[in-house]
Amino acid sequence: MSALHIMAVRHSAFYSPLLMTIAGGYLRDEGLEPSYAAATPERPVPASIRDGSCQVAQASVAIGFADLERGESSGILHFAQINERDGFFVVGRRPEPEFAWATLAGKKVLVDHLFQPLAMFKYGLHRQGVDFAGLEVIDAGDVDAMEQAFRRGEGDYVHLQGPAAQQLERDGVGHVVAAVGDAIGPVAFSSLCAAPEWLATPMARAFMRAYRRARNAVLAAPAEEIAAREAEAGLFPGIDREVLTRTIAAYQSLGCWSPDPAISRASYETLLDVFLFAGLIRQRHPFDALVVPPPE
Repeated sequence: MSALHIMAVRHSAFYSPLLMTIAGGYLRDEGLEPSYAAATPERPVPASIRDGSCQVAQASVAIGFADLERGESSGILHFAQINERDGFFVVGRRPEPEFAWATLAGKKVLVDHLFQPLAMFKYGLHRQGVDFAGLEVIDAGDVDAMEQAFRRGEGDYVHLQGPAAQQLERDGVGHVVAAVGDAIGPVAFSSLCAAPEWLATPMARAFMRAYRRARNAVLAAPAEEIAAREAEAGLFPGIDREVLTRTIAAYQSLGCWSPDPAISRASYETLLDVFLFAGLIRQRHPFDALVVPPPE
């Protein structure tokens, strides 16, 4: 077995195509022994790829924009999509089957302030005709801090990925009222990335064969089966199996995981729209500067 080190910017059931590649045994079928870890401020994804301590990572195409804005190459290429839609939910205090985005105007909303989720939330509001400045936005800190603040009664709504959003619902603390993915549509949200040198190796091709198989399984299998595999692999300790199942089912229904793992130009163009609207880039950077086809 050859060791393969995989990292993730964030750990969530949103990334089930990658998690199933690990938990489903697909990598071992290719002779690869995976290790998996979430990034930390001391050990971020770009630095880990560049120093060789990580071969492949879950991140987003947008992490390369800062380098391109400085006129530099990121040195990291994105070769496959994980999600082609935003994976954040809006959770309120009560059920709102007739929820409209305009409801958020004037309300206290705990918003994830990481650069991409924040940019997407602003753009989603814009697409729905709602001014972000009209919300009473709260920055409560990281994901755990946001969830705990909402549980303590802070805010009218909270902006979270699954399974945190579904866990709040399971605990009777909140109710999922909307998905940002529905407000925006297809976009290059999260992806797999690696160093150009690694992408030319047999290991990269073996990884991609495993990833394609796992991705197809996630598209075809019942949510209960995927949740069972992920839980058995110890990927979500402390998360109720029913919550994990509901989260995966929500992402399947949302259309986050399409059959083709290639990052499309159309989804990339929407990503540029999002970041231009948020004022985080000044120009439309070329697709080929950050994206390549999957290894074959």
